[in-house]
Amino acid sequence: MKNTAITYMDSPLGRIKIIGDADAIKMVSFIDREERESEGVIPLTVRNCKKQLKEYFEGKRKEFNVPLDPDGTAFQKEVWQSLLSIPFGKTSTYAKQSKILGDIKKIRAVGSANGKNPIAVIIPCHRVIGTDGSLTGYAGGLDKKEWLLRHEKSMPGQNQTSMF
Repeated sequence: MKNTAITYMDSPLGRIKIIGDADAIKMVSFIDREERESEGVIPLTVRNCKKQLKEYFEGKRKEFNVPLDPDGTAFQKEVWQSLLSIPFGKTSTYAKQSKILGDIKKIRAVGSANGKNPIAVIIPCHRVIGTDGSLTGYAGGLDKKEWLLRHEKSMPGQNQTSMF
């Protein structure tokens, strides 16, 4: 069994919990209360994730390059992989993501998979909005989703003409 490590960091949106091992990141989530941090050496992959998230929140990073291995069904992993193609500072819709995955009828399933994304921020489910442009669903809360979208729009080189 691989040595899984848990670490925490502060962000403008509160505490973030990071879980991973030497090979990949398994989870990045917003938390309300702190739990016990892993003892011993934190793997380089987990330390790099923490560093890259810090740079993102400081407005110094637009892309992440840590290996990811979220736990989920084959369909969920397909949805999460498709989220990685949404460009930084841009948004997509649940309908568009369903079409990318080959079936507009899967819109509810896509929405459900987005809601179960275990790697917040890095797998950018916050970039998916309603077809009418409204902010809908975000496991971390709509206030965090709105903050993340505004943060990305405010970074240098981003088109700031529209709200989302």
